[in-house]
Amino acid sequence: MRSKVTVALLFLNVVLFFYIFQYEKVRLPDANGKRVLGAEVATIEAITRTSRGAAPLKLERRGDAWWLQEPYEWLANPNAVTRLINELQFLEHETSFAVADLARSGQTLADYGLDQPAFVLTFTSAKKDYALKIGDDTKIGNRLYVLSPDGQRIHVVGRSLAESVGLPLEDLRSDSIFTVPMFEVRSLNIQTATPNLKVRLRRDAAGRWGFETPISARASKTAVVVTINALNALNAKKFLDPRDSDLDRAGLTTAALRVTLEGNARRETLLLGQVDAAGDYFAKIEDKAVVFTVALPPALRTTLRTAQEELRETRVLDFEPATVKALTVSAPSQPELSLQRLEGSTGNIAWQVVARVPGQAPLPTSAETALVEELLQKIYLLSAKKFLSDAPSAADLEQYGFNRPEREIALNLSTGGGPQGNEPSTLTLQIGVSPNQPKVAFARVKNTPFIYQILPDILASTPSRVPHYRQRLLRELPESAQLTDLTLTDLSTNTTVHSYQLPSADKNWEATLATLPANQRTPLATLLNELRTLRAKNFTTESFRPEQANTPEGERPWKYRLDVGLALVSGTGATQKSTSTLFLTERLGGTTLLAGSAEFYNGVQFEVTQPMLDALFALTYQEKNDPGVLVPPPTPDAKPAKPLPPAAASQL
Repeated sequence: MRSKVTVALLFLNVVLFFYIFQYEKVRLPDANGKRVLGAEVATIEAITRTSRGAAPLKLERRGDAWWLQEPYEWLANPNAVTRLINELQFLEHETSFAVADLARSGQTLADYGLDQPAFVLTFTSAKKDYALKIGDDTKIGNRLYVLSPDGQRIHVVGRSLAESVGLPLEDLRSDSIFTVPMFEVRSLNIQTATPNLKVRLRRDAAGRWGFETPISARASKTAVVVTINALNALNAKKFLDPRDSDLDRAGLTTAALRVTLEGNARRETLLLGQVDAAGDYFAKIEDKAVVFTVALPPALRTTLRTAQEELRETRVLDFEPATVKALTVSAPSQPELSLQRLEGSTGNIAWQVVARVPGQAPLPTSAETALVEELLQKIYLLSAKKFLSDAPSAADLEQYGFNRPEREIALNLSTGGGPQGNEPSTLTLQIGVSPNQPKVAFARVKNTPFIYQILPDILASTPSRVPHYRQRLLRELPESAQLTDLTLTDLSTNTTVHSYQLPSADKNWEATLATLPANQRTPLATLLNELRTLRAKNFTTESFRPEQANTPEGERPWKYRLDVGLALVSGTGATQKSTSTLFLTERLGGTTLLAGSAEFYNGVQFEVTQPMLDALFALTYQEKNDPGVLVPPPTPDAKPAKPLPPAAASQL
């Protein structure tokens, strides 16, 4: 029985407390007893300001944002509203007195300006209205008289209340036009009156942007994000009085441009009309009555009027280089060439190149990984300089050279296929060259309708030749290997130009280099380093002939032969000696010197690296070509020089 009474009393206490809190609005605890307003200011939902001789101004909370409702509907300035609410929540009086005591001193509310107050601030909290009347200034102390919402007390407060309450409309409204933030935008719609064109872009679940109208195509995510941010950065410059707003004269009845941002269950459409005398556009939000002006930056104006081109993805192919497992390069009258990715157990990535010749077994060769990755990056970044056609005819395809493409590059990808986009897929890039425009190239992705104009340099990067892709590293000697001797022979005279040799196996080249003149020491040291790690700058032909070199000017005999003695220590400790031979041309240009050898890839001809070229040129330079120091001839009036004394002459 006692427990039932206890529960009943507890329940009654809860009901009583709830009643007091909700309906009696007990004031918040106030340590100093100076707060003018109570707990009602913690949940303000709307604010209305009326003043002498001015139209009412109303603010309303919508979710997390505040909006102006009167004199027109518009987003409020959050800083101004926060300042006003904070002023109400922390409003304290210097002193206060009861209205009932005024009659004793022969005073009325009129003596404090509270019969017709300067401002009446009405705020709504928990669906109940509270009116705070703001009267005259005090005669001293720079204070204000305010009448409490219950009309029982007059408070003397600081003037900061009047400054916050009396903010002009220009300060209370936001200058921003769009309120949908970038991260929320799901769709961008643009409609122009002349020409009548509708463009719609939508963002998918993966964050990619694409056109839905007037064509189905990829959009540039960067360009779309920049455009939406530029729209969100637009500010209203001047608001027209609703009584003076003529939609026909402002060109807003039939807007020249309509821009819509769609977010989560909301959309905002900006209408742009005629241009005023200051060069700004008359504008309005479609579902709001107020007309304003806005300055539209030229770049944004151009983008909006030509969005179907400006916002389009210029990259021809949509893939990630890391997903490419293989690529095949085909060219007219050339064997098909494949580059295949090899991934080792340690995660290191290497490539091999294979030429597929009919009737022959494919012979894989190591490819230059850096070159293949650079090629993939070029294909990834291949961009349109102009969008030529979105629905080409058969005649168009022939005109742009796609009946016999100059290149066809097939990319085998590990992703991109299947319903979820996580299965293997293939993309095939075709590059055409028009007979009438040999310096212009065109691109299309097989089985898609779009044709792009591109730069033709991609053709030079994708020859269907194995040597172009071969690994440039020809030889890398181990630490235990040693270069024992080096002989450079002039083949035209069959004479030795230079010959260097280690005195014994237990010495290094530093002792030999120290005995050489300075003009040979540095070049020889460089050459020795280059011969230990021999790299080709690039390969010039697919074969090597010891009789002659194939140069850009035609065939010519090799000029030099470089014989290098090698000593390799085997695992058993035995030393194996061999001779490596390179055939060399003369220097053919500032950066070109050819070499050939039968030792690598069954015979190769290649350009040497620049350090090796400079070293060989220094060692083969003939002193007879040096004109020496030029001595000017004596002038007619010059007297013959006196002979030097024998001692002085001997010092020269």
